[in-house]
Amino acid sequence: MKQTWRWFGPKDMVSIDDVAQAGATGIVTALHHVPTGAVWTADEIAARQAQVARMRDGRPSGLTWDVVESLPVSEDIKKQNGDWRAHIVNYRESLGHLADAGIEVICYNFMPVLDWTRTDLAWRLPNGGTCMRFDLTDFAAFDLHILERPGAAEDYDDALKEAAGKRFAEMADSQRTQLLRNVVFGLPGAAENFSLEDVRTHLAEYAAISEDQLRANLVTFLEEVAPTAEKLGLRLCCHPDDPPVPLLGLPRIMSTEAHYKAVMDAVDTPANGITLCSGSLGARPDNDLPGMMERLGDRVHFLHLRNVKRETSDIFGSFHEAEHLGGDTDMVALVEAALREEARRKAAGRADWSIPFRPDHGQDILDDLGRSAQPGYPSIGRLKGLAELRGIIAALSPRITAEA
Repeated sequence: MKQTWRWFGPKDMVSIDDVAQAGATGIVTALHHVPTGAVWTADEIAARQAQVARMRDGRPSGLTWDVVESLPVSEDIKKQNGDWRAHIVNYRESLGHLADAGIEVICYNFMPVLDWTRTDLAWRLPNGGTCMRFDLTDFAAFDLHILERPGAAEDYDDALKEAAGKRFAEMADSQRTQLLRNVVFGLPGAAENFSLEDVRTHLAEYAAISEDQLRANLVTFLEEVAPTAEKLGLRLCCHPDDPPVPLLGLPRIMSTEAHYKAVMDAVDTPANGITLCSGSLGARPDNDLPGMMERLGDRVHFLHLRNVKRETSDIFGSFHEAEHLGGDTDMVALVEAALREEARRKAAGRADWSIPFRPDHGQDILDDLGRSAQPGYPSIGRLKGLAELRGIIAALSPRITAEA
């Protein structure tokens, strides 16, 4: 399992030096400054590779750009309107430039409007650290009383609507503003952040798009780009919805094992694969992460290993980012399933037998609390997670290797 680390570029408060000292061997990054839908040029890709390869003092970092996260899919492509055909042409061109640069794994997502959604980006833990949290009552308060989405009241039961109304009434103006910023935070590291009016405009445009239609649009996108990826030797891998439930009246199509299987079957090529994110999928109690790795592992090209603690047993409920071994997903079982999939691939002679993973998210602890890094991406919290995951791998690998 290749140990990688997400890095947001030169402005990231966690530096390449920090990553090298953490012991990761590969970088997961993207050209966040390039507008969505535009071509990633060979020069821009080469410049980012050069940044990854050097430490502050100019010495070699020993790191390489191994995974793209994300080559974003535009809202026009997701809705199949506006410039969506031109954006697909640009996407294929970007894939060609990435292949020329030797980068083979391309993570993307097909979430409408918002890349991920949290109501609190620095929720205080009992130990004094902080983490990201999704509070359903706060979210309903945002939806009903800040966004004022038409039809929102139909999506919540009476008890939740009452609790949301009370929560909103008790909020100071500054708290309401912070909640708005948290929910519409946008893509991590991206050039664009949404305003409230941007969100309302996108929601109106999605009003006529059902779950089936959005899935059909994803399949169309893959039918257009997966053959190019296959020809170039690239592996596309779709990230799940986060959280994996319908939000703001928007359809969700990558939230369950059945969702993934439908899309893998529809475009049945190894170039069409999965980013298995144990944190996103783990927010639903009906998602069996080790089982998904066993059943779908053949198409898993990238792993996000993180954990969440669900605060209710409901499909749609509150949760927070837990320690990597402290949430509701059995991380030991998941890593064991991934190692067994690697052993199967290696025995079959697959060149892609080693699955890259990254310690996704992390709690802000110790010096992280003053660093002001990208929310969810602290230095020490992720280092702690990576160390714990290394321990699991070191403990399981000899036995699995001997059994192979």
